[in-house]
Amino acid sequence: MSEIATFPAAAEATRLRAAVVGASGYAGGETLRLLSAHPGIDVATVTGHSSAGRPLAEVAPHVDVPGSLLLEETTADNLAGHDVVVLALPHGESGRIAAELESLDPAALIVDLGADHRLERAQDWADYYGTEHSGTWTYGMPELPLLGAGQEGPERQRDLLRSARRIAVPGCNATAVTFALVSLLRAGLIDPSALSAVLPVGYSGAGRTAKQHLLFSEAAGGAAPYGVGGTHRHIPEILQNVRRASGIEDARLTFTPVLVPMSRGILAVLTTPAAPDVTEDDLLGALLADYDGEHFVQVLPPGQFPSTQQVTGANTVRIGATVDRRSGQVTVISAIDNLVKGTAGAAVQSMNLALGLPEGLGLTRTALAP
Repeated sequence: MSEIATFPAAAEATRLRAAVVGASGYAGGETLRLLSAHPGIDVATVTGHSSAGRPLAEVAPHVDVPGSLLLEETTADNLAGHDVVVLALPHGESGRIAAELESLDPAALIVDLGADHRLERAQDWADYYGTEHSGTWTYGMPELPLLGAGQEGPERQRDLLRSARRIAVPGCNATAVTFALVSLLRAGLIDPSALSAVLPVGYSGAGRTAKQHLLFSEAAGGAAPYGVGGTHRHIPEILQNVRRASGIEDARLTFTPVLVPMSRGILAVLTTPAAPDVTEDDLLGALLADYDGEHFVQVLPPGQFPSTQQVTGANTVRIGATVDRRSGQVTVISAIDNLVKGTAGAAVQSMNLALGLPEGLGLTRTALAP
């Protein structure tokens, strides 16, 4: 994508004003970190709940935002008048404030990092969240291949994001699994009725709220599964992505995330029966057919597999795949930083498209090491 690294110098004179809601949380803080280095955005307003009234420099001292911003109360009045509003709130909360803001400031670009606007089917929302569905916004995964690719209609999700004013950012676990999964299903290389994923996940994925099981003394040296037995709320989102990318309506997914003692990162390990005579070259060929040329998606050479350290701080997903000939199982492994490509990076990437800016502006695929 040739547009990734370029930014018209004249555009720097017309920087856009952004507000970040939930700025004291991990997702909001990561969004602030990325926007603070974005050449086309000025962070003008930050809001919080329990942190309202505190200086941003005290709540997020790692973020270099010019000026002396104070966290304000999250109200539609405080958010109106910005070019971009990023909502980094728990599920069930962004729907309400978004509805209020839409009536007050319909022209604003609203980007929701929460779950409220991701799902297309109201019944899926009711089944997994148990409340009233807030509606469906344009899904913020630019690289997602769509079923109509090469025919009439959009080929990638980015084609829909270019005209979006309301964006629903994907879930982090859903991002890691989707990138590893949909290309192989599109190519008919794996069994859609027997998909299984286990995901070691860093503790930042559980949020910043203090809870006993998130304390260092409770978490260090151990691994703890959650959302076991088909209960995790990213499952309908992944299956929705499968439908949109492949047309498969009856895929079945066993999905088990596991908290492990690292701050950030997801390593999604997917296993599923291979179609007859499938080879490693077939798997990598299908992945490359969808992602070759995608700036932020890296398909690894044969015999190579990613680690979370390779993507820490980067807006990158790295994918490796192989076949176990003895068991007849395909293994696909993807790695992302849950706070960047899994959340804030996807938000900025999608925001850039909606604003007509270069897609990769303010983002990097270079990770931190060690």
